Amino acid sequence: MRTVQMTLDDQLIELIDRAAKNLKTTRSAFTRAALRDALNKLEVSHLEQKHRQGYKAHPVNKKEFSVWEKEQGWGDE
Repeated sequence: MRTVQMTLDDQLIELIDRAAKNLKTTRSAFTRAALRDALNKLEVSHLEQKHRQGYKAHPVNKKEFSVWEKEQGWGDE
């Protein structure tokens, strides 16, 4: 693990410290978790965008899934 220096405004530090205290963790651990969550959110957003672009380039054919309709069993028959 490496130590890095960051510049944060005082209000943000106070909020981080309060959240870390409530969660019974450290400022560093809280910040690491927040950064991991932010990176994960960015990755999910990127994958969703790629998914949208794929369907835009190759839209679903109306009959694409119809072959499975007769295979569906909803239990009310």
